Amino acid sequence: MSKVIVFQGDSITDAGANKDYANLKANEGMGIGYPFLTMAALRLAEPEKDWQMYNRGISGHRVVDLYARWKRDALNLKPDILSILIGVNDTWHESAFQNGVEVPRYAKFYRMLLEWTREVCPNTKLVLLEPFVLPFGAVLPNWLPEMDERRAVVKELAKEFDTVFIPLQSILNDALKRAPQEYWLKDGVHPTTAGHALFSQAWIEATKGIR
Repeated sequence: MSKVIVFQGDSITDAGANKDYANLKANEGMGIGYPFLTMAALRLAEPEKDWQMYNRGISGHRVVDLYARWKRDALNLKPDILSILIGVNDTWHESAFQNGVEVPRYAKFYRMLLEWTREVCPNTKLVLLEPFVLPFGAVLPNWLPEMDERRAVVKELAKEFDTVFIPLQSILNDALKRAPQEYWLKDGVHPTTAGHALFSQAWIEATKGIR
């Protein structure tokens, strides 16, 4: 029996994914980022599970954008595993367009997404990835305290909803011992190929217990 994984988020998840959802089959148009790498690795390692994966990350999206399309792009796919990475644009868009989502509202909408998912898809396993940045490129100094607050929100929600939690910021910080920040991220936000591979490896390791 096949199993379904849905990856949700912003441009970090999107990574060039095809948006022609009506004409895409599972495992198609996955982009070139960590969802694609994860798909390739799991379908190679676990063919008996016949993983059916969908990348529904959309560049530029904030938590409120996810909420607006949650039924179509998450719940309707009836995922066995639903992976969520969202938060940097909630800060970035305030800086760039005065259209961000302040931390308390981010927490409120994030919780609403999780409650909605548990109501409609009670058997879906949730994977929450903490948002991350490194202090260069597009990242402004005043982002850093707010991103700390968003990470705390995600960690607390993961505990509250008993989900898998992947501490991407800590993983990145540890990776800096091996190579400089530009090796892992292009601009302080978007991963390089090595960064995506790092996140895919972490995702696969963290989800062993729910696969």
